Amino acid sequence: MHLMSFSRPNIAYVVGRLSRYTQFPNQEYWDELGRLMRYLRGSMDYAIEYSGFPVVLKGYNDANWISDSDETKFTSSYVFTLGGGAITWRSARKTIIARSTMESEFVALEMADSEAEWLKNFLANIPLGMKPTPFVSIHCDCESAITIAKNKNYNGKNRHIQLRHNLVKQLLKSGTISIDYVKSEQNLVDPLTKPLGRNMILETSRGMGLKPLANKQVMVTQPL
Repeated sequence: MHLMSFSRPNIAYVVGRLSRYTQFPNQEYWDELGRLMRYLRGSMDYAIEYSGFPVVLKGYNDANWISDSDETKFTSSYVFTLGGGAITWRSARKTIIARSTMESEFVALEMADSEAEWLKNFLANIPLGMKPTPFVSIHCDCESAITIAKNKNYNGKNRHIQLRHNLVKQLLKSGTISIDYVKSEQNLVDPLTKPLGRNMILETSRGMGLKPLANKQVMVTQPL
């Protein structure tokens, strides 16, 4: 959990899943924990590299709606990058129940938008030698969620979605955020919501700035 919080965003999903069974783990979960530890042992020289480019705050969000038969709640996540590396990320199992993929994606979008607002205000008060961010671009791979977000009126019946729609609408209107479509295979936050193949894990990890940095003198957050 320490590594996941400070330098390894790509293991957030598996750490979250394993954390649910800490009291009564069976052999299956011990085996999964062993796989995770072997991965960490084989990638001890990995860290997040901040190259300084691009000096633009960008966000990615995603949700995974009930992927297993024993699941009743969905997982939502976001990643924000600045200077070529991830600066904040989150993968969380939500307490509410969504009735569709669109609802789960919209809840994840609102969570990312709230974080974008905070980050934009935070960076405005730090002398980074960069121009103030005019707006934070949030990348989402659900076109229906984007359409609802940009619609002035919400016609659905779920109150928790309506309240989130009001917040997103205000952030769009004030110019705090913009919402852009991104293909699922290019969404950096995918490994924080679901299991992925090796190639996708490597690609998204590189997109978050996570690279082998042995013998390089760069500004990094070093894993233990």
